[in-house]
Amino acid sequence: MNTRKVVFLFNSTLLIGTTFGFIMGFVLDLQTHINDLANLRFGGVAMIAITAAIWTVIAQMGFFAYLTIHRFGLGMFKSVSLWNKVQIVLIAFALFDLMFFRYLLFAEDGETILHFAVMPAMLLIYGWIVAKIKAKDTNQSAFVPALFFMIVVTTIEWIPALRENDLTFILNAIVPLLVANTWQILVLHRLHAQPNGRQPTVEMEQKRDKQTTKRTNEQRNKQGKKKKAK
Repeated sequence: MNTRKVVFLFNSTLLIGTTFGFIMGFVLDLQTHINDLANLRFGGVAMIAITAAIWTVIAQMGFFAYLTIHRFGLGMFKSVSLWNKVQIVLIAFALFDLMFFRYLLFAEDGETILHFAVMPAMLLIYGWIVAKIKAKDTNQSAFVPALFFMIVVTTIEWIPALRENDLTFILNAIVPLLVANTWQILVLHRLHAQPNGRQPTVEMEQKRDKQTTKRTNEQRNKQGKKKKAK
């Protein structure tokens, strides 16, 4: 992508994530903020906006970090299907850890591990929906990477709030994170598909990935035939 597209992605994500995060923060303590505004006290409202913006920027950093990791994974495993399988394993680990470690650290008397399964289950459902939309808009091979991003990367970004075990803090964090990550993962291929000089489109990159996998398989087949011939 060129600079104009990167700037658009950054600004639009910051605006959308901050807006939804601000709405959530305002609603969670509605009466207090209404009273503050009635008395012309804007410090609390400003802090909500700043906090939402910070979480949105964290989501943006996580997104660009994942794009780098995704390319690194494709290069290391030399196969889209193998890299997808690795991501599926990491998704399972992330969901289990989100349930188990919160149970281990914060469980009170009478609470079972099932009480802590709700949060990862909801994250899985939401991530699955976003990944299906991504796959429908592009191709089926984009499903696993999108699901990985929405679950694993979001969970990593969410850790500072999860460590506090405060429901208000957790909700104030997850809303801008999910909104920003959803927007980024669903708008990226649309930006990438726009004409941009010599910059490859998303279809060209997908074709290149398939060709790389095909060449790798052909090389393995040739090596296997040589070994049999010996």
